[in-house]
Amino acid sequence: MSILGKPINRTDGWAKVSGAARYAAEHTLPGMAHAVLVTSTIPSGRVLRIDAGSAEQVPGLLLVMTHQNAPRLPDETRSGKVQPPIGRVLSLLQDDQVHYNNQPIGVVVADTLEHAREAAARLSVEYETAPAVLDFDEAKEHTHPPDKVLGEPADSARGNLQAGLLAGSARLDALYTTPYETHNPIEPHATVAAWDGGRLTLYDSTQYIKGVQRIVAQTLGIEPDQVTVLCPFTGGGFGCKGSVWSHVVLAAMAARQAGRPVKLVLDRNQMFGPVGTRPITAQRMKLAAMSDGRLTASSHDVLAYTSTIEDWIEPSALVTRMLYASPCQATTHRLARMNLGTPTFMRAPGEATGTFALEAALDELACQLGIDPVELRLRNYAEHDPEKNLPFSSKSLRQCYETGAERFGWSRRNPQPRSMRDGDKLVGYGMATATYPTRRSPAGASAAIDEEGHVRARSATQDLGTGTYTVMTQVAADALGVPVALVRFELGDSRMPEAPVSGGSTTVASVSSAVHAAATALRMKLIWIASADARSPLHGAIPDQVGVEDGWLYLKSEPAKRERMSSIVKRHGKGPVEVTADAAPGHEKEHYSMHAFGAVFVEVRVDEVLGEIRVPRVTGVYGVGRLLNQKTGYSQLMGGIVWGMGMALFEQTVYDKRNGRAVNGNLAEYHVPVNADVAQIDVLVVDEDEPHANPLGAKGIGEIGITGVAAALANAVYHATGKRIRHLPITLDKLL
Repeated sequence: MSILGKPINRTDGWAKVSGAARYAAEHTLPGMAHAVLVTSTIPSGRVLRIDAGSAEQVPGLLLVMTHQNAPRLPDETRSGKVQPPIGRVLSLLQDDQVHYNNQPIGVVVADTLEHAREAAARLSVEYETAPAVLDFDEAKEHTHPPDKVLGEPADSARGNLQAGLLAGSARLDALYTTPYETHNPIEPHATVAAWDGGRLTLYDSTQYIKGVQRIVAQTLGIEPDQVTVLCPFTGGGFGCKGSVWSHVVLAAMAARQAGRPVKLVLDRNQMFGPVGTRPITAQRMKLAAMSDGRLTASSHDVLAYTSTIEDWIEPSALVTRMLYASPCQATTHRLARMNLGTPTFMRAPGEATGTFALEAALDELACQLGIDPVELRLRNYAEHDPEKNLPFSSKSLRQCYETGAERFGWSRRNPQPRSMRDGDKLVGYGMATATYPTRRSPAGASAAIDEEGHVRARSATQDLGTGTYTVMTQVAADALGVPVALVRFELGDSRMPEAPVSGGSTTVASVSSAVHAAATALRMKLIWIASADARSPLHGAIPDQVGVEDGWLYLKSEPAKRERMSSIVKRHGKGPVEVTADAAPGHEKEHYSMHAFGAVFVEVRVDEVLGEIRVPRVTGVYGVGRLLNQKTGYSQLMGGIVWGMGMALFEQTVYDKRNGRAVNGNLAEYHVPVNADVAQIDVLVVDEDEPHANPLGAKGIGEIGITGVAAALANAVYHATGKRIRHLPITLDKLL
């Protein structure tokens, strides 16, 4: 029986609970020094002078690196621009310009972390300030379109929008906003850099090992094979570690200048600015529908902030283009420049924010029409992608609605707002659609088996805590036909076969395809070795005639004629048998639109007097193709739902409009859900055949879990209280 889909425990679980799992900042090297990043305290202007006199009195100080003495980078990368969007416009101490508060302006290196911190605190920095745009309302007065939105046009149109809006008997025109949000993985960004002559080794907390290798090499003007990047474990990323940020290159520059290995770990406050954020968005939704609920028109206009040094767009309207059958539609994306750090990918970038606006607007329309919110969605169900005019590769959304409504008990919902109570608590039910694109990138993997029958598979991917070690172990064991206990999957080393960024929910679809190809090729190689060996019971057999079972190869016509794989390797006498294979997408996206889908149902209880919101239960049902590990998969989906709760009720980075500094730049005041906020989460994945996306039929699940949750909660709050909150997060003051 296949091991795929089984809820086996994490293969890296013991290493994590025992402390053996080593993260970037936990690597120690002989003679290693400690670095502290120095950041600006103004949002715009330039550095006039940095006085290090007092800092130089600190014992153990090795280096104060600023724009005045930092190594000069090659002309091609001195501006900091390298390979967007994974490579960003970096601040690498090549000039005196300041573009946002908390921008890197120096690196202090000392023999201990305490000495480095003390020396950094003693630096005296003088600035020349310049006007700064720090208010989104002010920034909105001057906007521009991005060149592209994830490779798609910034704007889209089909049909006659104005005619469609006029044709509807019910109309909605509403503005929805989402706030600045900051990634706060438990492990902050961290890099250890060490030079050996002209070769650089980086221990980096990253979502893209190969990207770090290439971009750091390009920035420093050396060859990629001179850079080795190691990352056996990443303590969470959620998008912020998918790009290469300034501190990674600065650590390498400081290590070279100091002449010894350097460790640089960002303070928690430094997570707010120089390593990305989810940008604030203002989204205007227009919907029109006939009295029976069928949409006649829809539009979605997105405005988001970007920095003054580069464009980055939150692609919120892409979801509206494909989710419902609206004959007339227009979408736009616009950017407003502000003196804040550049935004970046954050779990389900675009879909998380976009589904809030779209799904809340649909709920408002359903209330206008007096149609059940689930029924309204079914009446506008898209049987094919209306934007691309392509069939979906697979779509189980109807089943998700039906199953989710039944499990949740949606039929018990009284549609009238403020009509359901439990004692002094107002009870509300809300729902929304979840969706996320199914993507795949080229990847490579190797697989080897030794004389003892132990199998080792490798790929230069990374595990963010999502279960990559475990799932790839299952894929290799299943494809080769050996017990999972005999397989070891290795990752986290740029010298291994190529793997893409762990972002966009692509890792399973991409890397598992390569691991499957490598393990299958290894099985074929073993069969041919045995077939060519007169001593083997399989002598003369061709692959189609050979079955595999629990580490044995056997003749299908005579199952008694069999041989252990380990015996084949041992008799071969040339050490482990190894193969390397690549896997890449073909032309399937020219023929199919590929997305995962789901339905989210939420119950809230709101204190009528205090406005306190509690979420006793959430039900999420998803169609995600083939789930490769039920335990890690359900965990991913639950984590996404929890984050959706945080997005709806808690998360907001607050910037001081006087100086652009995050006033809640810590985990004490940047609020996220904790155990007490999370009650029952019921997750189910429906059976779904996905024959087109990749060889294993798996869709990524890292991000779909957050989508739709914020809207479902906002819709439930309206049902409970009769108050429509269109601006996240839904805090007490907005209900009182």
